[in-house]
Amino acid sequence: MIVVEGVSKYYGRNPAVRDLSFQIEEGECVGFLGLNGAGKSTTLRMLSCLLLPTSGAIRVGGFDAEREPHEIRKLIGYLPDTPPVYPEMRVDEFLRFAGRLRRMTSKQVDARMPTVLEKTGLADVFDAPIETLSHGYRQRVGIAQAMIHEPKLLILDEPVQGLDPVQIVEMRELIRSLRGEHTILLSSHLLSEIERTCDRILILKEGRILASGTEDEVVTQMRAQPAGYREAVNKQWTLVEVRGGEAEVRAALAVGDLTIMELTRAAGGICRLKVQSGADPRELVAKQIVEAGLGLLTLTRSQSALEDVFVQLSHTGDGDAAAPGGAEA
Repeated sequence: MIVVEGVSKYYGRNPAVRDLSFQIEEGECVGFLGLNGAGKSTTLRMLSCLLLPTSGAIRVGGFDAEREPHEIRKLIGYLPDTPPVYPEMRVDEFLRFAGRLRRMTSKQVDARMPTVLEKTGLADVFDAPIETLSHGYRQRVGIAQAMIHEPKLLILDEPVQGLDPVQIVEMRELIRSLRGEHTILLSSHLLSEIERTCDRILILKEGRILASGTEDEVVTQMRAQPAGYREAVNKQWTLVEVRGGEAEVRAALAVGDLTIMELTRAAGGICRLKVQSGADPRELVAKQIVEAGLGLLTLTRSQSALEDVFVQLSHTGDGDAAAPGGAEA
């Protein structure tokens, strides 16, 4: 459904994105993951025909973004990072307005409205002024306006930005409920949301695609990257809670390639620590703690290899990193 070939976008001499190439099939939920400034929003704005690429080609549903932008816009529902709402309007009034902008008839809007309100959880506030709603509900209104015309493609730019933990869970469930009915492109700098919501991931760094695919495929690709990324993927992390003194804990784990990265003290004489190793360290950590006569309370595999890689993005330069498939990204 979406084909991006060699797309770059420059502002003067400064590239926002460089030589992007990827495909997205109908019905997929694909996450654009990257640090702030990685080029995620620029990419989504080009896909939604709000920006034209400096070079390369974009096709959505068989239409060319440069020659046929109006045809593409008919297929798209777009939620920018700030919900495009009119605070003084009621929810239902605003959605009717959004439908008319999409050239829907009043009868079409009336038929579509109950489904949109139910899916977005807005049925109980449909007649409330938008200015009285919480930020979480305004985000829901933003998604509702994006899907009022039943688009084939939903583009959601940082949909959980500014939400509290409960609202993030609710937004995650909402997006999950839309999978399959729409092709969804989701931009975020929150790895946990991308992992829990999307079928595939595109990792962007400084305007380039660093890796793409499922979580396992991305980790495999990162093993072929320069040393900084490769080391991040290959390191194993374990979270440990031990009852005992800090000196005793450090002495017990001063073996092999175990490295204590973090250690904090908690009430009741408990040490919480993060242990790193080149292999899964849980068996060795448990053995050392038990033999030292300390109390092992918890022993848990920590963050995923993908999360390690993502953290590493903030510390490692691009260098000559190769894109998936061997081409320079």
